[in-house]
Amino acid sequence: MKSVIVGLAAVALAGTLSGCVVVDASRNGRPVALESETIRYETAPCFGTCPVYAVTIAPDGSGTFEGKRFTAVTGIKRFQATPAAYHSFAARLAPYRPAEGEKLYQMGTALCGGPMVSDMPSVDVVWSEASGASQHLNLYYGCGPQAMRDALRSAPDALPIAAFIGDPQRPR
Repeated sequence: MKSVIVGLAAVALAGTLSGCVVVDASRNGRPVALESETIRYETAPCFGTCPVYAVTIAPDGSGTFEGKRFTAVTGIKRFQATPAAYHSFAARLAPYRPAEGEKLYQMGTALCGGPMVSDMPSVDVVWSEASGASQHLNLYYGCGPQAMRDALRSAPDALPIAAFIGDPQRPR
């Protein structure tokens, strides 16, 4: 009887913890503890009026938006998203998350390759885990795979920050 109770407790615990861990194929099947990481998404200037801002969000949906240039909100603004919004944002970025270290799609690098467009903005994404480990992706929008550029550009749409960014017709 005791072994049955211990077994049921283990199953219940595993079920409880399963919401906190995701196995991500892009990380070689290693589990990622989503409940203990933050994502920072930061845009850089272009030659023009592209919004320049940084947003940091935690799995519970708590976040900060920092408007720097050409945004409706300048300075730091706290916001609360749903955990589902965080997970949607994280899922849009997940296919491009480096397994470890960093990936740089910048002018002059091999990853950028092919034809390039000048004067475009870039985006810098950092996933920070509670353990201190982090992964870093920097993409210049003038090069790199189109699907990646589209996914990274639209990722903030999953978060309730559109009013902070401002005019949706302005290039990102």
